[in-house]
Amino acid sequence: MNQPGQHRANEGRENRWKWALAGFLAVAVFFLWTEHRAHLLGVLPYLLVLACPLMHLFHHGHGHHGRDRSGDAGQQRSPGDQS
Repeated sequence: MNQPGQHRANEGRENRWKWALAGFLAVAVFFLWTEHRAHLLGVLPYLLVLACPLMHLFHHGHGHHGRDRSGDAGQQRSPGDQS
């Protein structure tokens, strides 16, 4: 069974590990950004072009599909109805 003082000691160790990990990740991100900035920024135009087909693929509209365009706003047509 844990003693009250032991819980605080474990909590302090966990906080130190979290801060050490955060510091290591910050340094790693800094060096990755400074060394590979040209590569990352050079890919941005291609990511923009790739985003267009992905938007069309995953964008489902705003509820305009399946509505009757003849002015009957309250009624919906079935897909096979050709009226």
